[in-house]
Amino acid sequence: MGLPLDGVRVIEVGQALAGPLAGVILADMGAEVIKIEKPDGGDDARIWGPPFGPDGETSLYFYSQNRNKKSVVLDLKEAKDIEALHRLCETADILIQNLRPGVVDEIGIGPEAMLERHPRLVYCSIWAFGYQGPMRLNPGFDPLLQAYGGMMSMTGRPDDPPTFCGASINDKATGLFCVIGALAALRQRDRTGRGCLVDTSLFETSVFWVEGQVNQHLATGEVPKRHGTGAAVIVPYQVFETADRPLCLAAGNDRLWARCARVLGHPEWATDERFAKSRQRVAHRAVLVPLIAEVLRGNTRAHWIAGLEAVRVPCAPVNDIGEVAASEQFAAVDIVQTLPESGVRVVGLPINFDRTRPWSVTSAPKLGEHTETILKR
Repeated sequence: MGLPLDGVRVIEVGQALAGPLAGVILADMGAEVIKIEKPDGGDDARIWGPPFGPDGETSLYFYSQNRNKKSVVLDLKEAKDIEALHRLCETADILIQNLRPGVVDEIGIGPEAMLERHPRLVYCSIWAFGYQGPMRLNPGFDPLLQAYGGMMSMTGRPDDPPTFCGASINDKATGLFCVIGALAALRQRDRTGRGCLVDTSLFETSVFWVEGQVNQHLATGEVPKRHGTGAAVIVPYQVFETADRPLCLAAGNDRLWARCARVLGHPEWATDERFAKSRQRVAHRAVLVPLIAEVLRGNTRAHWIAGLEAVRVPCAPVNDIGEVAASEQFAAVDIVQTLPESGVRVVGLPINFDRTRPWSVTSAPKLGEHTETILKR
C-alpha cells in the first residue's frame, strides 16, 4: 500500500521552522512537496549550523525539516516567476506560506488573489500574531511568542527570572495545527469541490499552550504563578532531587498518592487531613513538598524508581539528550532514520501507519535542484 497522502501536491513558500515543518510532515506521509526558495541562498535555515551535513554547507537542521522535498528557485519579486508559481498551483492541492506578514499581499499571492484564480486550492497562512488585530503585521520568532504569550512568566522556579523552554514549541505546534487544518480542508474539498483559507499563528498557538492558566485567570482574576517543575493543580507532580540524580514524580490522583506514600515510608500521609485529597495537597503544598523532598534525598534514584514502578506510580529519570538517545526505549521505537544519499541521521515522523513508520525516500534537496525539471524551462 502507498502512503496516505500519495497523489497530493503541496507548494511550500516559506522558511525557518513552522512552514517547513508542516511541509515535511506532509512529505513524510507521501505528498509531493515542492519547496519554493529565493535565489540568494534559499531558506535561511540552510546555514543554521553547526552541525552541517556532508557538503559542509547545509545545516543538519535543514536536512531534518526538508527531507523528501523538491527545491525550486523562484524570485517572487519577478512577474515571470509569480506566473511560474501560478502554473504550479494549477495542479496543487495545498499551498503553505509563512513569509513575513504582509509580503504575500505585496507581491500579489495573498489568499484572496490565489483562491480566486485557483478555487480548489487549500491556502495555508502561518502568521506570527494572527491575521487580524494591531500586531497582525509584526514579525515573530518562537522565543518572542513564548514571552508575549505568557509561557515564560510561568516557567521556572518562583524566584527565578522568566525562563525560555529549550524546544521551539510554538513553531512546531503551529506547524502541526497547519497540517491539521490543511487535511481537514482537503476533506471538506472532497465534499464541496472548493478549497479554502486556513490561518494559524504562533500567538494563537502560544495561547493554546497556556489555555488552562488563561481559563483559570478568566474565572478567578488571579495571575498564575511559577511552581518550578511542579504543577499548579496537582501535588506531587514535579522533579525532586534524590541522593544522586533527579527524579520526576507524578502521583496524579489520590489512589496513586496513597501508593506513593507507602513507598516513601509514610503511609500515614495518605490519611492525613492535610494531604489525603488532591485539593488538600495543593492547599498544603508548602508543607508537603519539603517533606517528600527530604525523604527522597535519603536514597538513590534507582532505589526510588524501583519501588515506585513496582506499585505503578508514574515516575521517570530526568534524562539529558544523550541518555534519551542511549535508552532502550529510544531504540525500541525505531524513530531515527538515515536519509538517502547524504547519510545524515535525523528523527523521523512520530506516526506509524499499520505499525510502519514512513521513511524518507530522498534527502533534503540542493538549492534549486528541481527547478528545471519541475518548471520544464
